[in-house]
Order: sequence, then structure tokens, then C-alpha cells
Amino acid sequence: MQTDDFFRGRPDEDGDWPDHRPGEWVCQLWELDVKLMESLRFGPLPAQPDLDVAVALTRLLHEDFVARGTSHDERMNDEEVVLAVKAHRAVLERLGLKPPQLPFRHHSGFYDYWRKNDMSGGGGWQARRECIEELLGPTRQALEDLQEAEYEQRFKNGPRGTFKNLIFAAVGPKPQIVLRDAVSNEVEIVRNAENCLVYKDPLPLQGLTWRQMVTWWQTHQMPDAEEPEAADALYRRLYRSLDSLPEQTVLRTYCARYAESDGLDLPALIPQVYLHYDPYTRKSGGHSGALHRERMDFLLLAPDRSRIVIEVDGAHHYGIKNPTGPDGRTNYTASPRLYSEMVAEDRRLRLAGYEIYRFGGWELTRPDSPQLISDFFTELLNRHKKPTP
Repeated sequence: MQTDDFFRGRPDEDGDWPDHRPGEWVCQLWELDVKLMESLRFGPLPAQPDLDVAVALTRLLHEDFVARGTSHDERMNDEEVVLAVKAHRAVLERLGLKPPQLPFRHHSGFYDYWRKNDMSGGGGWQARRECIEELLGPTRQALEDLQEAEYEQRFKNGPRGTFKNLIFAAVGPKPQIVLRDAVSNEVEIVRNAENCLVYKDPLPLQGLTWRQMVTWWQTHQMPDAEEPEAADALYRRLYRSLDSLPEQTVLRTYCARYAESDGLDLPALIPQVYLHYDPYTRKSGGHSGALHRERMDFLLLAPDRSRIVIEVDGAHHYGIKNPTGPDGRTNYTASPRLYSEMVAEDRRLRLAGYEIYRFGGWELTRPDSPQLISDFFTELLNRHKKPTP
């Protein structure tokens, strides 16, 4: 909400209505909306949260009292200031905040106050500004704290735990990982480390962008390269980690967005991300604690702090491979066990705060699959924008 929203136009002597907003050269044709101020004393506005109203009212009073103490270019008269102060107090009390204790009720009272407190003359302008800041500054700070708390609450999709590192895009034999320091939760790749990428840079709360990934790649792999050259090399390295046509189609279609305007600031699509390393329970048949999905096909760390998993399911995800037939074709038999393991892992991830989307491999081999993927990511990115403060 803006301070101008507290004013309404009034006709001039010829009956014409202004077509400018307050603060412009016809500001005398605008007056405080008295009905609006009165309604604020008795309850919130239908379309404006009290917090937004309180911020705008605090700014209005601050600007007007400062203007009165310096340029005499205030927008409200004494009666309007009284109404604004009363509305301000009521809104703050609804928010559970203590209203400022002003030692004056209006502009004239402020004038008398500064004359009695040695703030007269041109040299007193700064003193008058400091006086208003001392009176209204704590209220503005309290409102900013409330705004920040409300802003944080809008991140509804943040998963449990904090980001430590990403192990991804393995090419060739998969890495073998050990927990080197159980106290600090430090992991180490003890074999085949050269086959995968590891991202350990600090991760901003609002996700991981392609630009940040490229900067990381430049720092660790191509320190003398320009951004476009590094971006191309990183993309090619990520592409090499995929060995199925459907997965390649997903990466290729999404990464085309990086070349668009502001594309470098899109969330990075990270392929073949290791979710956990489970060398023991997987070998002990029938172990109830077995973790069946070792890595994710793709991961997006979105601006709203969501962790989004994208899976591309081939027949081996839900079926058992049969011997190759005389015609050379490979068929699968549906497996309730494999399907159950897959959906059980989905449940576990969702309860941990991840968001999961699945594509069937077959649908990504159709001629229209790039458009299908593009439409999906358009809607997904629109849904997971950073919340507006």
C-alpha cells in the first residue's frame, strides 16, 4: 500500500477532477480520505492487510511531520493529521504493537513543541528531523520485523535439514562414499571421485541458480574462461552423465531456457544427484530399513526454498526384465514389489519436504515431448517463484 492511497481527489473551482496523484503539481486537488481513516479505526480494510496499512501510515506521518518541520510542504492539515494518528494507533494495536507516544497531536502542536525545545531557526531543521525519527523510527523498525517474519512464513515448502553438499552427474563407475566425520556430518568420496561433481559452495536460502553453478564451475574448473564458455562446458559435462534419451530430452529442453533473457538466473536443473549412499541394507536382503532410491534423476533447488525432484521412469522402475525374445526385443513383467518400493520412497521424500514429479519414459520419446516438457517447466517455475515481500 502507498501513502497516496489514503487520499482522494476533489474537484477544482470549475468542477474538474484531477488526473494526477498527490505530490505532483496539482496536489492541492487531493485531500485525505476521511471515510477511509475512520473505517481503519474500527477494523481492517477488506483488501489490505493491517501490516501493509500500518507501514504506509507510518511513512505518511513521518513524511508529513518532516515536511512540516523543514519545507512546510505537508499534505495534511491539522484535522487530517489527528485522524491519521488515530487510525495509525488503532491499526498498530490490532497488530499487537505499542503506538508511538507523540508529544503533539498535529502540525501546529509540532510547531509549538519544537519552539519550546530549542529547535527553532534554520539550524533546527536537522533537530526536527531527528525528533520525528526518534518518535516514529522504533515503530517503523517493529513493522519491518513483522514484515520479515511474515515473509519467512511464506516459504512453506522448505524441507527438513540444511544444505551440505551436492554429489551429482557421475560418468562411469558410481562413487563410493563414506561418512568421514559423524559429528560434523562430513562425507568423503573414497573411490571414483573423478567421475562425479561435488558442489560444496555456500547455498543461498533462495535456491541454486544456473549463474551460481557456472560461477562455481569457473572457479574450480575453468578460472580463465568467460561466462558463456564456462556455461557451455558445464552443460556438456552434465549432459554426459545421462545415458537415456528421455533424460537427455528433459535436460536439453530445460537448459534451452538458460539462453533466454534472465535465463542465467533460473534455478539450475541438476542431473543424477545422489540422495543417499546405502551400501549395507541394500546387500542384506529383506532388510526393513533399506533405502531403495540411491540417486535422483534431476533436482531443482527453487527460489521459494522447495527441493523439487524430477524422475524419468523407464520400464525397469516398475517391471522385471524378461529374457530377450527370438525377435530381439526386451519385455518386462510388471512387479508390484518394485512399484511399492518406488511409491514408498516417494512418500518418505514428501514427508521430508521434497516435491516429486514423474515422467514416464514412453511419453518423452514422442515427437511432441519437448513441448510437453517446456509447458511443464513453465508452470512449475511460475508456481515456485520467490515470495513477494
